[in-house]
Amino acid sequence: MVTHNLLKLSSSFDDILDKLKTGINNANVLNLQVGKKMKDDNFLKANNAKHLWHPMGHPKDSLEKPPRIIRKAEGVKITDIEGHQTVDAVGGLWCVNLGYSNDTIKEAITKQLYDLPYYSSFAGTTNAMAIEASFMVRNLFAEDGMSRVFFTSGGSDSVDTCLRLARQYHRLKGEPTRTKFISLKKGYHGTHFGGASVNGNNRFRINYEPLLPGCFHLPSPYTYRNPYNETDSSKLAQNIAASFEDEIVFQGANSIAAFIMEPIQGAGGVIVPDPSFMTLMREMCDKYGILLISDEVITGFGRTGDWSGARHWGVKPDMMSTAKGITSGYYPVGAALMSDKVSEVFENDKTGEGTIFHGYTYSAHPVGAAAVVACLSETERLDTKVNAEARGIQLYNGVTELAKRHNIVGDIRGGHGLMLGIELVSDQNKKTPLDNDHMKKIHQKTYECGAMVRLGLNNILMSPPLTISESEINQILEALDEGLTAF
Repeated sequence: MVTHNLLKLSSSFDDILDKLKTGINNANVLNLQVGKKMKDDNFLKANNAKHLWHPMGHPKDSLEKPPRIIRKAEGVKITDIEGHQTVDAVGGLWCVNLGYSNDTIKEAITKQLYDLPYYSSFAGTTNAMAIEASFMVRNLFAEDGMSRVFFTSGGSDSVDTCLRLARQYHRLKGEPTRTKFISLKKGYHGTHFGGASVNGNNRFRINYEPLLPGCFHLPSPYTYRNPYNETDSSKLAQNIAASFEDEIVFQGANSIAAFIMEPIQGAGGVIVPDPSFMTLMREMCDKYGILLISDEVITGFGRTGDWSGARHWGVKPDMMSTAKGITSGYYPVGAALMSDKVSEVFENDKTGEGTIFHGYTYSAHPVGAAAVVACLSETERLDTKVNAEARGIQLYNGVTELAKRHNIVGDIRGGHGLMLGIELVSDQNKKTPLDNDHMKKIHQKTYECGAMVRLGLNNILMSPPLTISESEINQILEALDEGLTAF
């Protein structure tokens, strides 16, 4: 809410931007607290987690040990309420691809708030930014075979949109029995009901079951732990492909709508498949008339060293779910993308059954779309995939060297862009997962020494901004080296 005080600053939008840039306190300029000053640090600390439930955490834990309050960010670094600054090796949550100081995106958002802060994109109306944003997204993923864009509010929305449209696609083709979905264990596809149902991590499922019926899971291409005890990634890929075909035959091919996978599994531990894996799954989908959905929420927009994870493996999917890097996390936006194969079935329908009775209040939000246009312009200008590839190799090689000094490192996964997972064990021979208490100590020590990393069970997960420098990667490695001594 912006009060009358803002109007007194200037009648010119450019003047307002100039004042914001000169360092005038934004809270005072915009008067966002309706004339009241922001609460002081004592208030924030006293009320931390008292009224707010946090995602992916136990409410009791937050009350007993309140979450760290992040006060500000600049470049690829964050600063907490105590003034402690660290390199953000998590990139917010796999999303702040361009770092925290991209003024082009910030200015685009601010300008759009004055031009048109909101209007619905439901059938009958649209907005200029949505048209431009869809054009840019489509062009970026044209090489992947994508031709149509459906905007959402985030990754979970995008996944559910793909699942729903996959079912509708088959109905339009005269195969209404194709309703089931197959996915991979260790895969992460958001927390909406559909996404959780195809999710391959049981901690995101168990408390909410029964979930969507007709969802089945294959083993992950995870050479460190798999039911085949197979350490050869190529052989493991072939085993999973054979299991996929066995499951298709068992379920009945005419009952399966789609197979969904991440090109590189993210939250499941940064599990990098064999280069042949996604191609094998594509071939199996084609053989049995099953749609392939590539979940690019994490891997899209340069994180893997290519503009998409599917392109990284040389595969063209039928649909893509995207989010995160589409705005560098500056505004909540996602997008479901469709190939000609899918879009032509909808657009050529003459029965009326191709009507998309699905959408969100904030689909193609004009401010979000403005953020997309600015972010993609910057992403392409900076060609962030190049730095992601170079710095990703640096990070992977650096952690490989650290492992020689720390015998709690069981497995290192990465080397394909800026995604890296370190699996920690208390016994390398038995592969015994390191316990939660020690993981927390390592996390805290690493933070104190200058790097924010993320924990996923007994894994350290990293996905820093794609704009990170060589020296900042070295800072992460130095902090990790210190953190791993906390065991």
